[in-house]
Amino acid sequence: MTSRALIVGVSGINGTALAETLTAQNWQVWGLSRGRTAVPEGCQAIQVDLTDAAAVKEALKDITVDSVFFSVWARQENEKENIRVNAAMVRNVLEALGDRLTGGHAALITGLKHYLGPFDAYGKGDVPMTPFREEQGRQPVDNFYYAQEDELFAAAEKYHFSWSVHRPHTIIGFALGNAMNMGQTLAVYATLCKVNNQPFVFPGSQAQWEGVTDMTDSHLLADQLLWAATSENAKNQDFNVVNGDVFRWKWMWGEIARYFDIEPVGFDGEPQPLEARMQQADAQWREIAARYDLKEADVTRLASWWHTDADLGRPMEVFTDISKSRKAGFTGYRSTRDCFFELFDRLKANHIIP
Repeated sequence: MTSRALIVGVSGINGTALAETLTAQNWQVWGLSRGRTAVPEGCQAIQVDLTDAAAVKEALKDITVDSVFFSVWARQENEKENIRVNAAMVRNVLEALGDRLTGGHAALITGLKHYLGPFDAYGKGDVPMTPFREEQGRQPVDNFYYAQEDELFAAAEKYHFSWSVHRPHTIIGFALGNAMNMGQTLAVYATLCKVNNQPFVFPGSQAQWEGVTDMTDSHLLADQLLWAATSENAKNQDFNVVNGDVFRWKWMWGEIARYFDIEPVGFDGEPQPLEARMQQADAQWREIAARYDLKEADVTRLASWWHTDADLGRPMEVFTDISKSRKAGFTGYRSTRDCFFELFDRLKANHIIP
């Protein structure tokens, strides 16, 4: 029988990779989104406002799936609102599916803000010792990730399905219009540097420049999601998920610069955030898009300066232990440098960057 999946947030960086992975495995895939970006090929698109419980129930009334995957959030003005809005989106979908998910599986993608705290208190509390491990649990702060988890746990108990929670680090992957996309942001930044004959200046902190870190390829995350949905060892468990290698930005920055044939400049005493330095990027990118006949002239649909600043500006070392999923049977691995280069190649092939 054909397996059936619902991906909530199908057009995002995680949803796109997961849809590609599942359709390649001959799954039947429905994708929920707000309709701002086309869904991946092979998916059946459902456009709905996830905050509207009645609309979600109506949209899903005729759909029965084996697995539902959540990769969705909507940034609000504060964490209280983040909790209200983002928890409701998970709850609305699970309540709409109800007993039709009995015996199935639901997976929730969150991230390392589980350990670092939400944006309102990012890295300001008693951050656990690295590498982060699942056993370290929750931090004593409000966090919409925890609220989403609680909705998942409650629905799993009510409707009798298994669950898994997946915590990637910063994700490398292909998606347009995504709010958190470091790989594409760095590709756009490097392109601007090359066209304007400017150096590729590291924007972040000394701690990130010198410390050990890791990242997560979107297709590796998709592989873990597929494994968790079909493995007895993964039921009702939380898992970190990263590529499996570690690096320092003081090395990786030069590797990315060499790919684009530009001059790298490392940390020179003070962070130089991109958001403050990219004030002219909108106009410059429109000119570049016209000159090279690129598909996307709106730089805000490609680059998320604020999010890349947040990741590269962290005042502490951040990397992750993935022993738990390895012991449970998931042994996926990616080379982070290769993941960057593969993304850059795909952006070129799709005429997103010149």
